[in-house]
Amino acid sequence: MEVTLADSEGRSEVTVSGDLDMQSSPELRRMLSDLVRKNVPHIIINLEAVPYIDSSGLATLVECMQGTNRTKARLQLIGVNEKIWPVFELARLHKVFEISRDATVD
Repeated sequence: MEVTLADSEGRSEVTVSGDLDMQSSPELRRMLSDLVRKNVPHIIINLEAVPYIDSSGLATLVECMQGTNRTKARLQLIGVNEKIWPVFELARLHKVFEISRDATVD
């Protein structure tokens, strides 16, 4: 997995590529925790290049959502592709997260 961070105008976009699983999720968890601690008002996570996500990857995203809820920040998942969308639906997380199936930010 590869993670990149781009900051601009009060928001941070985290782009993830590769599998988001038990082995790789701690790296993403650290980055997202840092952003929450810094009170970034808008965190965008681009999952367009993620072909696989498991429960630990989902847990990492849920932890970030809990942190942003505490700080009143906005969390947005973008680029949720057809390979991982069913996982969000199965876990019913598509009703909890602000999700965009394409990789555009609003």
